[in-house]
Amino acid sequence: MSFGDPLLPKVNKDEKLVTDIPISSHQVSNDSWFQVGIVLGTGINSAFALGYAGTIMVPLGWLGGVVGLILSSAISLYASTLVAKLHEHGGRRHIRYRDLAGFIYGQTAYSLVWALQYANLFLINTGFVILGGQALKAFYVLFRDDHQMKLPHFIALAGFACVLFAIAIPHLSALRVWLGFSTFFSLVYVCIAIALSLKDGLAAPPRDYSIPGTKSSKIWATIGAAANLVFAYNTGMLPEIQATVREPVVNNMIKALNFQFTVGVVPMHAVTYIGYWVYGSSASSYLLNNVSGPIWLKGMANIAAFLQAIIALHIFASPTYEFLDTKYGVRGSALACKNLAFRVILRGGYIAITAFLSALLPFLGDFMSLTGAICTFPLTFILPNHMYIVARRKKLSLLQKSWHWLNICFFSCIAVAALVAALKLITVDSKTYHVFADL
Repeated sequence: MSFGDPLLPKVNKDEKLVTDIPISSHQVSNDSWFQVGIVLGTGINSAFALGYAGTIMVPLGWLGGVVGLILSSAISLYASTLVAKLHEHGGRRHIRYRDLAGFIYGQTAYSLVWALQYANLFLINTGFVILGGQALKAFYVLFRDDHQMKLPHFIALAGFACVLFAIAIPHLSALRVWLGFSTFFSLVYVCIAIALSLKDGLAAPPRDYSIPGTKSSKIWATIGAAANLVFAYNTGMLPEIQATVREPVVNNMIKALNFQFTVGVVPMHAVTYIGYWVYGSSASSYLLNNVSGPIWLKGMANIAAFLQAIIALHIFASPTYEFLDTKYGVRGSALACKNLAFRVILRGGYIAITAFLSALLPFLGDFMSLTGAICTFPLTFILPNHMYIVARRKKLSLLQKSWHWLNICFFSCIAVAALVAALKLITVDSKTYHVFADL
């Protein structure tokens, strides 16, 4: 059966739809909505949040940054809800984003969305390895500033740690207790960053909040920051996360999304605004590089950021792992020698490539902008609105269709502009820094 053919749902005696669930080597419908909400919150409050004061607030200023973050949060919740409502479209569980697109549009869309999504997740994981390397380096220089070890060395160590974790945790649902650790690590570096920033802020002279750069550079930086706004809230793998939630999957996923965009966003907003209030236009893309305070406290925050980056990378790499495990028919105990060897070779190879490219071009802010432009805008805003039009075309009024088309056109224009801005920033940084740079 092709992806464009209608898939008729089965009907039981009570005439309730019974949804077909595709084959997967990973667990489906196993997690509570709260656990899924924690997974989504882990993405928002990852160590990337330590950079938003520099990558979002600095180029946008107080008005643009605050309004942008709030609007992006609301729009992201709306678009994510659209995707969540389509999870059982046509009487089938669409446990992968590409499956949903293929069912609605056909084989070409299946392949295109697959390519976009995996490029998106690969770039995100590249960012997490860079983050892990930066956190390790920041910890190292607190005690030994001899420059014998460079950022590429720490990126390699971070990659090795990610490989070990990927081998130990077979699938997304198996994270369980590790999600608790992830939340703890997030609270550690967020609370320490906020506390030390406030200490600096109360003793600091008036800050400069002017947007740096020339007129043209400000325009490009603003467009790049718009891509970072999208990157901050969205995973690009919502159907894969929704696949793990228990029945009823739509209602429970909406609960998880509401948790993500209410309670889940508070730490990220707090550390972003306080970091910018204290350091103004000098806020860096890694806030712990700005703060001053006890070495042991900064060291604890950096180690927490490093450990959380490992767990977060596993979440964003899970669709790749699921594809490989399902394709090659991984079954049975996760501790079986065959399955362990499979994870060592395949997952180890994937992370090794990721770590190599991370060390080669460690421009974290640029990767965030590029990821948002190429993949996150289409997957998060453009496709959900268009898929909703196609799937519910007979139920939508003209006004509702016009609203969705307005979203499609607007975010398509923003995505193109953000792509040009990101490529320009990467070109500039590539001329400024050499490969394997020690940033």
